[in-house]
Amino acid sequence: MRRIYLFAALGILLVPLLASAQSPFDGTWKVNMSKVDWPKKPDVYVLQNGMYQCKTCVPPIEIKADGEQQKVSGHPYLDSMAIKVISDHEVEETDMKNGKVVGTSKTMISPDGNTMTVDWTSVSEANGATSNGKSEATRVAKGPAGSSAVSGSWRMKSVADISSNAITWTYKVDNDELTMTNPTGQSYTAKMDGPEAPMKGDPGITTVSVKKLGKSTIEETDKREGKVIGVMKFTVEPDGKTANVLYEDKLHGTTTKFTATKE
Repeated sequence: MRRIYLFAALGILLVPLLASAQSPFDGTWKVNMSKVDWPKKPDVYVLQNGMYQCKTCVPPIEIKADGEQQKVSGHPYLDSMAIKVISDHEVEETDMKNGKVVGTSKTMISPDGNTMTVDWTSVSEANGATSNGKSEATRVAKGPAGSSAVSGSWRMKSVADISSNAITWTYKVDNDELTMTNPTGQSYTAKMDGPEAPMKGDPGITTVSVKKLGKSTIEETDKREGKVIGVMKFTVEPDGKTANVLYEDKLHGTTTKFTATKE
């Protein structure tokens, strides 16, 4: 469900930060998925009476769960969604944009109703690269009486079998400019401590600005049409091969911490 754009989106989560000349930031970095501190704030879904709601999506989504594409607005990564109910414990989702499939997922609830597993696939709008993975979430609250087992509040627990291209990026520093590129087609070149620079290949981020916060820490601020949607701090450890990352998702009011390693 929201995980697809979340991973197009860890979507906004895995778009990276920056460096300075001769800095340890240069190189290719990869998220260590075993060292991710996921947001404590849960995602909330309701599937009942033929309707599907994602209450924590921004903006919220409410569509018919009839297996047909339904229009959604305000979401940069998709413009329609189809929810197909397979059973009380299984749901399939197909997301589209401009008539093309940009993501699919199969959500399955464990027999005891306490674990949600999502097999998802995301297609990059920038270059058509496909990413996939398996997310697991834990129930923290039940849904309304009489609703599907999918309904309720769910907290992300882990992501496994994720494609390397979804969690890898490269930095290149030239004087006071930092260029970021990644396998799914997103890129930018930003002057550190300079003005906002355009993000290319990511419909969810319009501009990026970068600040140096000492020798080992960089802060990146992402905006969408002038509004701050995320702030990330990237700190390289003394070994030069490990970085600690803190990402604040301003849209959803969540914080994620993770570790990245230089390849």
